[in-house]
Amino acid sequence: MDKRKTENVIPIIDLFAGPGGLGEGFSSLIDENNERVFKIRLSIEKDEHAHQTLKLRSFFRQFKPGKVPEDYYTFVRGGMTIDELYKKYPKEATHSDEEAWCGTLGIPDKDDKNGVSNEDVDERIKVALAGNTKWLLIGGPPCQAYSLAGRSRRKETILDSTKDKRVDLYKEYLRIIAVHSPAIFVMENVKGLLSAKTEEENIFRRILNDLSDPVTACLSEGEKITKKNPATKYRIYSLTTETTEFDSDGNPIFNPKDFLIKAEDYGIPQKRHRIILLGVREDCPSPEGTLEKSDQVSLESVIGKLPPVRSGITRLFSHSTIEKDNEGNPKKKRHYIKVKDSYENWLSYVNDFDKELDGFIGSSEHHVNTDWPTTLGREFWPSQRPHIDASHQLESWYKDKKLAGILHHVSRKHLIDDLKRYLFASRYTSQKGTFPRLEDYKLAGNNLLPDHENAESGKFSDRFRVQLPDIPATTVTSHISKDGHYFIHYDSVQCRSFTVREAARVQTFPDNYFFCGERTQQFHQVGNAVPPFLAFQIANVVHKIFQRRETESVKKGTKNEILM
Repeated sequence: MDKRKTENVIPIIDLFAGPGGLGEGFSSLIDENNERVFKIRLSIEKDEHAHQTLKLRSFFRQFKPGKVPEDYYTFVRGGMTIDELYKKYPKEATHSDEEAWCGTLGIPDKDDKNGVSNEDVDERIKVALAGNTKWLLIGGPPCQAYSLAGRSRRKETILDSTKDKRVDLYKEYLRIIAVHSPAIFVMENVKGLLSAKTEEENIFRRILNDLSDPVTACLSEGEKITKKNPATKYRIYSLTTETTEFDSDGNPIFNPKDFLIKAEDYGIPQKRHRIILLGVREDCPSPEGTLEKSDQVSLESVIGKLPPVRSGITRLFSHSTIEKDNEGNPKKKRHYIKVKDSYENWLSYVNDFDKELDGFIGSSEHHVNTDWPTTLGREFWPSQRPHIDASHQLESWYKDKKLAGILHHVSRKHLIDDLKRYLFASRYTSQKGTFPRLEDYKLAGNNLLPDHENAESGKFSDRFRVQLPDIPATTVTSHISKDGHYFIHYDSVQCRSFTVREAARVQTFPDNYFFCGERTQQFHQVGNAVPPFLAFQIANVVHKIFQRRETESVKKGTKNEILM
């Protein structure tokens, strides 16, 4: 990239980057010269598999849009190893290695070999920015401490940072703002942040106050902050609600719920509700406009044309016994019989279950002449079709003609007993328009109720959830890496949970996005990400702020001191 183009690119530092959902959205904003508006200079992620995904995607972006070499596609199709790919393009591989950093921010566990010091982080950021003050900070500090599900599971109503260090992980993000003064930052977190609190205060209110004045907040924590830039305060804006009120210091006044973005309102085929904060340094112009709402996108419209695949099978539940654990307490132990996975075995079980369920749900005659899927799918499925309608609003976002196929479209293998529950759930949903609760499984009989301690407690009545085809999916979370019970495919013929590619489509990752690691790690990465297409829309809002600042600076005759 020549010097002029380098000067025009807005650098990004991406913290707690995951597999790169936020970064992908910002990097996808292209100007009239087919150049990227934003360029990630450094991304930091502690998970080794997500880091490898970040590095590979950075390699992909070393090439101009549409100019990625055929060797990348050879790799994702399984035709060469990743080391062979990097060896063929050493310059681009070196840049991607410098950009994607595997490191744990904050105080790492004693056995975490990826722990990095503040000094190392500051030096890497300094080198990455190379003196550029017109830059953007993005990222989402880990949210497990704030999530509603996690707090419910841990039976926590009051959070304690002395017992759970994740409560204060946002301070790693805050410290970098205080030290390096980005022009703008975008911070993402879970909806549960709105209600999270400690004995002393509401955590969300504290975070807003700290982000507005990061240097003061860090100094109160005993941090040593060295500042060169006098402009250190920020105004925090909503991306969904226009600013109409300001306090005496000129800070926008919002209802905390104004920071909640409902992704389904912005063209994401998923009901994902997240807090996203837009922080603008006080010497920069305020944003003009917010995200523009669009029609909701149904699940079926983005996964319905992917090739049908059957579920796999592993074991059949036999019986359970009560045995003593290491402390002498009684504990239930479940016993299983191994079952060979084959199309013939799978079809035999599914056909038997299908007939067995007729008495409760009604006739399954629609299955009689069905061509049941025979394959579990493939990591790369050759195909010249886009597998989405050409008129779909996300068709151009997903597709890459050079890919010539589908990545990561492989079904999980399930317990035989869960196979029966999936078939029941999908058929029930097809007829009644809603997924069954556990009481419906009990009512249906046929050994459908799971042999689980909480099966009749009422705590997990939605343990098996079929995703409805004609509306956006429910939130894809990292739990999908453990099992697929909350993501049962609506097509009873396939009788399975989502594949990685289906989850990635719901999250709006482009079809050429390759996730490193085994399938469990791939699911975990997809579930932890910010939807790239939502990030792309945020990038448009952010870019306009940078453009306005540049225009105002030029008018004042300070073109060479933009954002100083």
